[in-house]
Amino acid sequence: MNVRPSRAVLVLTVLTMALGAAACAENDRSGSDEGGLTIGLLLPGDRESRYWQFDKPLIEKKIKELCGDCRLVHNNTISDAAIQRQQMESMINKGVEVLILGVVDPPALRSTVEDLKEAGIPVVAYDRLAEGPISGHVTFDGAQVGRLQAEALLKGMGHKADGGRIVMMNGAITDPNAGWFKRGAMSVLKDRVKIAMTYDTVEWREENAHANMSGAIAALGVDGVDGVYAANDRLASGAIAALKAAGVTPLPPVTGQDAELAAVQRIVTGDQYMTVYKPFEPEADAAATMAVALGRGESLEGIAKTRLDSATTKGIPTVLLTPLPVTVDNIKDTVVKDGMYTIDDICTPEFRSACDKAGLTR
Repeated sequence: MNVRPSRAVLVLTVLTMALGAAACAENDRSGSDEGGLTIGLLLPGDRESRYWQFDKPLIEKKIKELCGDCRLVHNNTISDAAIQRQQMESMINKGVEVLILGVVDPPALRSTVEDLKEAGIPVVAYDRLAEGPISGHVTFDGAQVGRLQAEALLKGMGHKADGGRIVMMNGAITDPNAGWFKRGAMSVLKDRVKIAMTYDTVEWREENAHANMSGAIAALGVDGVDGVYAANDRLASGAIAALKAAGVTPLPPVTGQDAELAAVQRIVTGDQYMTVYKPFEPEADAAATMAVALGRGESLEGIAKTRLDSATTKGIPTVLLTPLPVTVDNIKDTVVKDGMYTIDDICTPEFRSACDKAGLTR
């Protein structure tokens, strides 16, 4: 039987390791007052996720700009709190002096955040608000994300916007942002539509959304869904696949979030109505700037202009960014203009005809 060490033993161990690592790091930084930091980065998602494709390289680039001799130690976690706990604890062994954390399960990892704090390692919560004594936070306004999704959904529903039946595909119950999005969406939808079915998923997975959407269609009928609130593009993909498999035509408007390439292509073909684009570079830049400042013992006063409360901590210094809606009408002015994708990325041969029709290739 595996026996987990007591909290006291764990804290003593990590403190001892941290002191030794810090001493080594201090020796490595001799002659440089401004650099030599070891910065940890733990993000959720797999290699296909936005975190791996966009956030990580942008964070790494900004850290190098701010601190040429800083070292980045990173890992990705596929929605598994136990694995992320091990990764967080291993950051201490690796001599990390500050950690950027995209937490997968805030309540489950609260005690590990506390251990990092006791080891003298400040934590910057990235995109999702971690619990415990975090030192800074950067994210997009989740209420505004939900409002943008809801407003677009009503527009896409047209004359069915008043009294129509929608299915809500909300995000992972372990992600605090999911509730934030939902509250923002409901502030717009509550007096306009009938919430026929609502689902809170265990993880942000397409197969979960597919199963839930299939169940909703079975209960409501192929003509019983006037719109689908999907909290992100993965859930939108699963919902759309289920609608198509059930022979629902025309497809009802479906929302999304994260501006994944496949989602933008679905918007071009008309399968998905919209997505929410969260410009990743400002978020990555803010997290990197916070991490370097904290690693150097500097205040976040001039960086974070907002304060947010978690379930455990009040007044967390926060950089709160503004999301943008993306529909077929503004793809060029958002994700293409910012260099996230090129027209060639979007308009592959499979989508060339739809791109021509949408005016993207002119």
